Amino acid sequence: MIRLPFRDGFYELRPSKVICLGRNYEEHAKELGHEVPQEPVIFLKPPSSLIGPDKTIILPRKSKEVHHEVELAVIIGKRGKNIPKTKAMDYVLGYTVFMDITARDLQWEAKKKGLPWTLAKGFDTFAPIGPRIVDKREIDVSDLEIGLKVNGEVRQLSRTSKMIFKIDEIISYVSSIMTLEKGDIIATGTPEGVGPLRHGDVVEAWIEGIGVLKEEVLNERSILC
Repeated sequence: MIRLPFRDGFYELRPSKVICLGRNYEEHAKELGHEVPQEPVIFLKPPSSLIGPDKTIILPRKSKEVHHEVELAVIIGKRGKNIPKTKAMDYVLGYTVFMDITARDLQWEAKKKGLPWTLAKGFDTFAPIGPRIVDKREIDVSDLEIGLKVNGEVRQLSRTSKMIFKIDEIISYVSSIMTLEKGDIIATGTPEGVGPLRHGDVVEAWIEGIGVLKEEVLNERSILC
């Protein structure tokens, strides 16, 4: 369970699922050699992959190439199914910063074999979130700066206005497939500039008006020693 500042107190994140979008920024789709999708590309990360701010991203021994991805996350405020686009924002509690950490080598290997890539997305610590949740009534997320830097070097920099599928479209689409529960997280995709993380790195992801999510990076071997 993760507690993040929200309004005048804290909100306990207990999602039934973490839903992520792939290829929701055109330039990111292109940098990975994909066509721009005609409908949202979704996948799941297990809630066990979540960590809060100022924690440690662990690079697993099974992977030799782990990448960072910064994303705007939507926190769902109430249960819903088959939500029309016109009502979608009624189901939003607020927003925060999210990192979709990805074992890129394992993902490519799975794709080549035509297999699902849960393994590449589901390791413990592969879903950092924070530093706070901003009430939907306090921020307009339609055109905010979104970025990420590693050891002070800017790797990703874009704006949320460049998302292909907007939040109301995403919520409506996802809820047509699965019931959204209170506390569920929808990560809305990453812009271009994804790249590798190394042992000892410090990674900072930010979204204008929300804050900075900072994590250190360590090899699994160093923790087990």
